[in-house]
Amino acid sequence: MIHSERTSELIRFEHVSCSYGGPPVFQGVDLTISSGGFTGIVGPSGSGKTTLLKAVIGSVSPTFGHVYRREGSRVGYVPQVETVDWNFPVTVGEVIVMTRTRTRRSPRTTASERHEVDEVLTRLGLEGLATRHIRELSGGQQQRVFLARALVQRPDLLVLDEPTSGVDVRTRHEILHLLTDLNAQGIGVILSTHDINGLAAHLPRLVCFNRGVIADGAPRDVLNSYVLERTFGAPMEVLEHGGMPVVLDAGMGDVSRRLRRIA
Repeated sequence: MIHSERTSELIRFEHVSCSYGGPPVFQGVDLTISSGGFTGIVGPSGSGKTTLLKAVIGSVSPTFGHVYRREGSRVGYVPQVETVDWNFPVTVGEVIVMTRTRTRRSPRTTASERHEVDEVLTRLGLEGLATRHIRELSGGQQQRVFLARALVQRPDLLVLDEPTSGVDVRTRHEILHLLTDLNAQGIGVILSTHDINGLAAHLPRLVCFNRGVIADGAPRDVLNSYVLERTFGAPMEVLEHGGMPVVLDAGMGDVSRRLRRIA
């Protein structure tokens, strides 16, 4: 059940459990997402991260507990690119305006909507691609298209499921910088990831998650061996390099010693 509340918080979970008719996917979750925050949900595959994000956007209802959403708040969702049928005959512009046309009888876009599409594409470095078929885009461009689709809803909160999965290092950095810029403009961001060093360590707030919240705080505070073993179910070692935490499998002794010498 989703209730509305007039607070500075956008989303608040209180003792929330979710399932799909069987055992709980996660349970007992207490979590707050505030206006303008930037939060990463980090955990292994199968830990419930996607279901948690679906509970944030309201597409999955709690089986226990409550999710409170600030009245009038808008949420934009960016799915995993692996779940998209890239052979579906649709252009970039059509993907973006789908969020508008599906809520009314006429499928035609208005002149103002086309102008808004052009603006958001320019904002994301995709100018001139509105008529391009989505399968013709690079992985980074495809991710930006669905980010543009979320942005035309003028969200208070962007919710992204594994936004850097399957992209190269350069594209990962570009996406992170883009999300950081959007956050600096006042848009809240929450994303899921299993990429600890490439993405999670660079975020201001991390929630280590495995069927429940294991730890919640700044990377320097939550990326430690105890929390990571509880989260990922395997021993891990955490070093500091260049002022950033670096996470290694505990068996990587030689690499660990080399990094210590570099540091």
